[in-house]
Amino acid sequence: MFAPLKNDTFLRALQRQKVEYTPVWLMRQAGRYLAEYNATRAKAGSFLGLAKNPEFACEVTLQPIDRYPLDAAILFSDILMIPDAMGLGLEFVAGEGPQFKHPLRTASDIAKLAVPDMNDLRYVFDAVTLIRKELNGRVPLIGFAGSPWTISCYMIEGQGSKEYRTIKTMMYAQPELLKQVLSIAAQSTALYLNEQIKAGAQAVMIFDSWGGVLANGKYQEFSLHYIKQVVDNLIRTHNGEKVPAIVFTKGGGLWVDEIANIGCDAVGLDWTMSLAKARRLTGDKVAFQGNIDPMALFGSEQAIRQEVRRVIDDFGPVKEGGHVFNLGHGISQFTPPENVAYLIDEVHQYSKTMHL
Repeated sequence: MFAPLKNDTFLRALQRQKVEYTPVWLMRQAGRYLAEYNATRAKAGSFLGLAKNPEFACEVTLQPIDRYPLDAAILFSDILMIPDAMGLGLEFVAGEGPQFKHPLRTASDIAKLAVPDMNDLRYVFDAVTLIRKELNGRVPLIGFAGSPWTISCYMIEGQGSKEYRTIKTMMYAQPELLKQVLSIAAQSTALYLNEQIKAGAQAVMIFDSWGGVLANGKYQEFSLHYIKQVVDNLIRTHNGEKVPAIVFTKGGGLWVDEIANIGCDAVGLDWTMSLAKARRLTGDKVAFQGNIDPMALFGSEQAIRQEVRRVIDDFGPVKEGGHVFNLGHGISQFTPPENVAYLIDEVHQYSKTMHL
């Protein structure tokens, strides 16, 4: 159904197989820092108009692949598509970001919550299949979802938050109620990622964007436990090919050894964690993804290349490990596009010294 893969460096690195250089892709690589993305978004009329239209989603997914020699494409979508399909009324408010008309605040709200019909998310799976066809084997395609804790933060708060007071109040005052939400979110996420895999995703990533706001102990109980449920239920081989799973908790460096033990193939790290330390703590049990500070892309060309080298040196000789170069979080919309080219070039050229 799909063209043979011409560049499988990313997939091999995730599986800690021998590669000639460190592959690179960027979180939020299809985004507002690209003029072509802004033009397509204007055609779509809104963010949801862009994300819910398979043709538009395909177009913006391919834009950074057309512009840069990246080693993977990632589906253009949003982590909030699952709660939207649950009927919580997702809308994007200019200047304020995503909001839900019907947040989960009471036991009766939560009693009505159910795993959504995956047919209501068909536009996502259609986009995955279309992107795979249009990629024509150039690079692998990554599917993704938010972690159960992260999407539950939005579902309960109703929008983004700085304090997470509403969900943390529920966590401390009514923990079993919150666990009902997390359990349904975990079931939904596993189904959703598996449908992406069946549609053509060749690797999947779980974004635990807000796991780092939890206290030690609470992270394990309310985030990692449910991420493990998702990982345990993922399709790991499809059409004879292994489908690697990446888990990324922003602010999760403290728990890297515990994340590495849940069965994922790779752990994503933000810029606050040393890759060398992560390797020591895990004994190269998993591959790592990351972890340059996105703000480094606002430096001079020399500074960007120097910081790339620092990250690659921190990981060290690859040997039995696996490293996928990435940002420690999403790329800023204000990033100069030419600086991205410097980063990718330096990763590809300099990393060869670590793969001898």
